[in-house]
Amino acid sequence: MISPFGNPSSLETKFRQFDSELSLKDGALIAGYASLFGARDEGGDTVSEGAYGASLTRLKSAGRRVKMLWQHDPSQPIGIWDEVREDGKGLFVKGRLLLEVQAAREAHALLKAGAIDGLSIGYRTVRSEKSAGGGRTLHEIELWEVSLVTFPMLPEARVQAETSQEEDDLAQALAESFREARAMLA
Repeated sequence: MISPFGNPSSLETKFRQFDSELSLKDGALIAGYASLFGARDEGGDTVSEGAYGASLTRLKSAGRRVKMLWQHDPSQPIGIWDEVREDGKGLFVKGRLLLEVQAAREAHALLKAGAIDGLSIGYRTVRSEKSAGGGRTLHEIELWEVSLVTFPMLPEARVQAETSQEEDDLAQALAESFREARAMLA
């Protein structure tokens, strides 16, 4: 298969597990960090702050978006990233799974069940340098896609599915009841 990204061997990927700031809410909305600046991944690479800026600017100028794929498969787009931006923490993404797409429905079910909990970026390194102790520091990245994946590269982060307001209110009420009960028993 010929990759739409050019030479398939030039596509690199970085995986990151969802953290408590990446969530599934309101059905098929997801938001969180696809990359963290300064965090060394399992491959030994670290992304420096600002590494995505030029790529995001070029995409915006061309009227294009970063793609949302299922497991880095370019034949399986599963949604739309409505927002992709850098901040002081990393690469923030916010988007929607398109539930009219079969793979998106499957991804949605797996996310809700906790069977998958990873994000991964597909990119080409534009500028990097070798890091002390192995690996690279990535200074400029051409970002192509952010995928939902099974095995992310940054294992320390986890996804937490957001609940509805009613579920949050019930959980808060139960927690308060337990605190009051503990106080009465003490």
